[in-house]
Amino acid sequence: MALLDRIGIDLGRKIRLEEGIELAARHGVRFIDVQLDTGDNAIGQFDEARAASVRAACQRHGIALGLHTLSAVNVAEYAPMVADAVDAYLHAYLDAYRLLDARWIVIHAGYHFTDDKELRMQAGLARIRRLVAAAEKSGAILYLENLNKEPKAAEVHYLAHTLDEWRYYYDQIDSPNLRLSFTVNHAHLVPEGVDGFIDALDFRRVGEVRLADCFRNGHEVHLLPGQGDLDFGRMFRRIEAAGFSGHYTNAFGTLDDMLAARADLVASARASGVSVD
Repeated sequence: MALLDRIGIDLGRKIRLEEGIELAARHGVRFIDVQLDTGDNAIGQFDEARAASVRAACQRHGIALGLHTLSAVNVAEYAPMVADAVDAYLHAYLDAYRLLDARWIVIHAGYHFTDDKELRMQAGLARIRRLVAAAEKSGAILYLENLNKEPKAAEVHYLAHTLDEWRYYYDQIDSPNLRLSFTVNHAHLVPEGVDGFIDALDFRRVGEVRLADCFRNGHEVHLLPGQGDLDFGRMFRRIEAAGFSGHYTNAFGTLDDMLAARADLVASARASGVSVD
């Protein structure tokens, strides 16, 4: 598959899912993901008739649909009752996966409040293990994403934003139903950098690479390619050479920004010596 065809877009909460599918089809986009948390796209808004329409549209246009859980939902939650609600939320995404005939679900490791990091990591690992066990029974594919760093002085910090933290989860859960979503701009924010992550990753386990620009060791921003200092040409060259054959997802700016940037990203890859056809 040509590189252009492998670059999808993140619908997020920007558009009704059916409209997003038609938008993708008009622009030749083969991969999209969406959050099912608010408005017309909230999980409870999909009955069987609507879901059947979504499935048919994706099949008709050759579009692979992914679901993207909300990082604000703390997968590392351990408080009574609230912890049960997090489990219910994640399992609702498993149900939506089946209903919509999705191809993957992006999940996260949660966050801690500085002095409870170890306890939060243990709780998150146990929850992800339970979710993976359920995914193995249902056939769902989960992608665990590396998240972004927060300012050092912040009380709240995302987990799995460094290589060591990410490994804590994926090294301890060996399942074909748990793969990785590698967000390069998040890697660009920490000392390991994009190269360090690429060196460490087994790309047979990576299902998706998420793209946005930012500044080296800077703060969390999702800039259009070229507005930061991430070298996308080098990134494509190294990831493709590592054997990655999955899809990329643009996750920045407006829908129009993400669509327009696809050709520019392919041009960056080509200029770096990547075979794009």
